[in-house]
Amino acid sequence: MSLFLSRLLTETHTVLISVQSARGSVPREVGAWMAVFSKGVLGTIGGGRLEWDAIQHAQAMLVQAAQEPLADRTGVQQALFRLGPSLGQCCGGEVQLQFEYVTATDAAYLRTRLTPVQPGVALFGGGHVGHALVQVLSTLAMPIHWIDSRDEVFPQDVADTVHCEHSDPVQAAVPDLASGSRVLIMSFSHAEDLDIVMACLKRQRLHGDLPYVGLIGSKTKWATFRSRLRARGFTEPEMDHVTCPIGVSGIADKRPEAIAIAVAAQLLLLQKQA
Repeated sequence: MSLFLSRLLTETHTVLISVQSARGSVPREVGAWMAVFSKGVLGTIGGGRLEWDAIQHAQAMLVQAAQEPLADRTGVQQALFRLGPSLGQCCGGEVQLQFEYVTATDAAYLRTRLTPVQPGVALFGGGHVGHALVQVLSTLAMPIHWIDSRDEVFPQDVADTVHCEHSDPVQAAVPDLASGSRVLIMSFSHAEDLDIVMACLKRQRLHGDLPYVGLIGSKTKWATFRSRLRARGFTEPEMDHVTCPIGVSGIADKRPEAIAIAVAAQLLLLQKQA
């Protein structure tokens, strides 16, 4: 999104293509978009012949716009694309696309309109996996509340969707998390991890508004944590709310980037099930 808005500020002619409706088997969902500039494109509505024809339509609009005064470049066009033999695609569905001129004056409106509404992620931990996970989730435009008790662990440049917070003690940030946050716990110490888990379970006991609490670590680590949590009065159903290990199963690669991809996949599955 930020790259699109940056380019929008420097381009004279821009057409925004967005999926307005879809029926049957289609490559992208309603709300998907791409921008066609005088030189190049950004984003995708699914690729293939559909996208090729849409780009040609947008470029024709750009040619016409270049011949008109700026004040006359208005209007929105709609076009229906049937994904059958005529497009050389066997999906069989239909996609209604909208084509509209946009300019730098539309930047604030577009930021709100094109940013997908997604559940936020509360990420505790600024280590290697935390950094890798923020990079992956940023490409998916997931809102991230990134929290750590240490100074100077956050990078200087983060995406617009990332909010960094220094909290000491780190678990003190839990009561202020947005309702519905998906929580990921991967701090630099097991002691901090346990404190964060307890704070999340206490909040879940009171409000029940943290649908996912994930803890990085092995089954052995979680067995130890369960014993300690049990000793502190947490019930088995309460502890069952914690996911540990995290990430989709079947991935043995322990590199931070691989773990981040596995965890991002799990979050996407949760989002689909919500």
